[in-house]
Amino acid sequence: MADPSDHFKKGSEVEISSNDDGFRGAWYAGTVVRRAPARGKDKGKVLVEYKTLTADEAGKRPLQEMLDVVQLRPPAPRERCRSFKFSEEVDAYFNDGWWEGVITEVLENDKYSVFFRGTREQLEFGSSELRLHREWVKGQWVPPPEGECEELGQQKVTNPRTLSKDLINDKFSEGMLVEVSSDEDGFQGAWFAATIIEKLSEDKFMIEYKSLRNEDDTEFLREEADILHIRPNPPDTIVADHFNLFEEVDALYNDGWWVGVVSKVLKGQRYKVYFRGTDEEIVFQHSDLRIHQDWIDGKWVMPSQALKL
Repeated sequence: MADPSDHFKKGSEVEISSNDDGFRGAWYAGTVVRRAPARGKDKGKVLVEYKTLTADEAGKRPLQEMLDVVQLRPPAPRERCRSFKFSEEVDAYFNDGWWEGVITEVLENDKYSVFFRGTREQLEFGSSELRLHREWVKGQWVPPPEGECEELGQQKVTNPRTLSKDLINDKFSEGMLVEVSSDEDGFQGAWFAATIIEKLSEDKFMIEYKSLRNEDDTEFLREEADILHIRPNPPDTIVADHFNLFEEVDALYNDGWWVGVVSKVLKGQRYKVYFRGTDEEIVFQHSDLRIHQDWIDGKWVMPSQALKL
């Protein structure tokens, strides 16, 4: 297996995730300045220089930071001409970085409304400011880069919002086991098991959580959830014998599944997992981890299957 750090040699173009307040959750363009010495407190880290963030108020001195490899990835691919669909996950270029969001409305003139779960903001962007959201998994982009655009005259014009909603409504029904994400403080970034109790409207459902209870602790919590926060229960997969360094996993923590990266493989079937959203490292037993899967365009995608799409 190739060493993930091979992508981050001196002079390499990279994208950087920062854990500083106000920057967390975004990816910024940068360049590798040098690798840290093999010995010392910064062992295994990389000195990077940002292209759009500066260290001084005058904006003349580029910001440099010594970071863990798990905070770096190669520049994400981007199709030159692409339209987006309702509920599709995208990265939006905003405040000098790429921020993950969800398309909530397809507007006229090649514009889109994008909702950011982390800040609960909804902003408008042109297609030139968006790219398809991808994850860097085991040295591959998930989903993989798409082919070049078709000739304009050959493109099929459809209503993306209608198509996506029809697809989603076919997937969800009363009594179905699902996973639900929440924008409430302390729950952002996790998926919680739930059951669909009732369809309330075209894009909203009443759900009942499997592990979260109401304030009185008398029954399981029920609340409304829209289709942007619901996905099917992940399918059963072959249980991994072990997880590798830098592999993306879901960790069972505080009654939900949180996506993280294996930052250290320990003895006794234990792993140290790094969570970008909170800048925390927590040790988990093998039994509390599962293979990370993404719900992309109405399909479950595992890293090993991504290149087949």
